[in-house]
Order: sequence, then C-alpha cells, then structure tokens
Amino acid sequence: MSFLRLNHVSKQYGDLRVVQDFNLNVHKGEFVSLLGPSGCGKTTTLQMIAGFAEVTEGSIELDGKDITRAKANARGLGIVFQTYALFPHMTVRENVEFGLEMRKCPAAERRERALQTLALVHLDKHIDRYPRELSGGQRQRVALARALVIKPPVLLLDEPLSNLDAKLREEMQFELREIQRKVGTTTIMVTHDQAEAMSISDRVVVMEAGRITQVDTPLAVYEHPRNAFISTFVGKANLLHAAVVSGADGERRATVGAVQLALPPGTPLGNKVVLALRPEKMTCNADGTGRCEGRVTERFFLGNQWMYTVDTPLGAMLVSAVNDGDAPREVGQTVGVDWEDRYVRVIGTQGTAA
Repeated sequence: MSFLRLNHVSKQYGDLRVVQDFNLNVHKGEFVSLLGPSGCGKTTTLQMIAGFAEVTEGSIELDGKDITRAKANARGLGIVFQTYALFPHMTVRENVEFGLEMRKCPAAERRERALQTLALVHLDKHIDRYPRELSGGQRQRVALARALVIKPPVLLLDEPLSNLDAKLREEMQFELREIQRKVGTTTIMVTHDQAEAMSISDRVVVMEAGRITQVDTPLAVYEHPRNAFISTFVGKANLLHAAVVSGADGERRATVGAVQLALPPGTPLGNKVVLALRPEKMTCNADGTGRCEGRVTERFFLGNQWMYTVDTPLGAMLVSAVNDGDAPREVGQTVGVDWEDRYVRVIGTQGTAA
C-alpha cells in the first residue's frame, strides 16, 4: 500500500505550467529520487510535498490522509536543503535539538534524542562545535541529523550533496543511503546528478518539462529507457535511425545503412524506429573486425576506461573500453566497431518518443 501518494498533481504560475499531471505512489521505507535537468519541475514537486508551494490541481496523501492544503509545519516532514540552513550561532547539538524544542519536547529527552541521532551520523564527538568549525560533509550530516531527530514520516532532500566536492559527494551518497536504511524513513531526494540517483535509489522518477517520463528501478531506467531523452540523460547512448524489415527467418530486423540488427518480435514492419546502443555494450577492435569499420577521431581517458569517438558509415559513435593497462586505440586508427543485438533498445518511432 502506498504511504505517500501524489494524484494528478500540477503546479501553474500564471500561464506557465511547471509540473503537469504528476502521479506517484511511494511505499513506506522507500528511497525515491526525482531526477531531471534544471527547470524540469523536480524541486517544485518537492516543495508541494513539503507544503512550501500550493498545489494548483490534484492532491497529495500521506499515510491515507489528505495533506494537500495542510500547512508546512503541520505535515511533520524532515527537510534537508541544498545550503543546509544551519543556525550559525548554535552548536551542533543546539541545531539538532531545535526542531524538538519547537515541538515542546522536554529538555532531557531533547538531549538524549539529539545525541542518539548525532551518533548515527558519526558526529557525537562534535556536539559543541559551531557550523563554521565543520567541514562541508560534517555540516551536511548535521542538517541530516536535524531532519531525522523529529522522526518524520517522510524525509525530503533538496540536492543535499551538490555543494560538496566530487570525492566527498561520492562518499556521502553511500553514507546517506546507509543511514536511511538504518532508520527506515521514507525518503524523496531531488537531484540532477544521474550517477547519484542511480547509485542509492530504490526507484528513480525521471522528469522532463514538468512531466514524468519514466518511473522504475535504476537498472531498468538505464537498460530500458523509454525514449531518446532518457537514454542520453541517464548515461550516454548512440541513437540510430532505422527501418524495420522482415528477415528470411521471419524475425523483425532493422536496417541501418548496410547493417542489419535483430529486433523484438512484434515490431511493426515498415516503421522508422529510433534505436539506442550504450557505448559500454560495444567493442572497438584493433584488427578491424565487427559490423562496421570506422576511424577513431577522438579519445578521452576517464581513469577506469577509455571513451572513443569513432567515425563510421552509421555516423559518429561513442565506444567505451575498460582500461586494462594496455595501449589504447590511437586517434586516426582504423578499427572495427561491434556489438550484440541483445543490447539494442527500440526507444520510439523516428521523431516521436515511444
């Protein structure tokens, strides 16, 4: 049964619709990320859940209760902002206790719960420090502890890791997920970072132009994107435009130039389709073997892998290869590009999302 439900939720400012017909059911204890580019409506959606923005149309239910028109302070939700919003004149412990104090919680209980929550985020040794005396990662954990100490039914995270450097952000992703699993709080996180969303979420809600384009597990979103936007926003993909024909064996095949690819049964004949192929599902063969020949025009070293741009009869294609320590392909080198048909995804008819 859904714990948090958004039913046909829309938000409009004048003539501008920033969120349109948003439908989502979140289960208790689930970690869900709202993922999309700037301006897609993800933060506005979070603000409507929090009560900071009014719902123009639709309704929001929490544990069976309609909270659409409830005031923000009556919803009891925990919120971590991008800027952390810590009180600079308060110590770590005082910051964490603040929400409990506003709820008239007795002093002894406030202190006990604050210390327990700070221990959970590994800051119980820093309770008397001020925010200015903490690192970015420590301030983020204080903000998280302050949100969790009130035992909220839902934790809302508004790009909580975006102010951290790359290495610390990666470390905090997994720490955040570990803490969420320990406390079991239903969590909604807003992010534009696809790696962040994919690594720690139970489900990902991909948004574009105020609408949901796909809701699924991270693996399903990556391996089976529903349209061209998702295939290129979540990871990288080569998009191929092809015509569907019937093979001699009755199978559906797509023709891309002189190359034929097997397609799922039932793909309509004669349709122009858009196919997606991930760079890591392809090989860049120095001996020239493969479905098509090409010339390496660019290469990029990414540490654990090489990314090549290969000029082929099918167009420029991205091909990645694991860095095995051997010499990489050279710019200007002729190579064979190959892949298995099972990695090809049909993501729509030409010019139209599926």
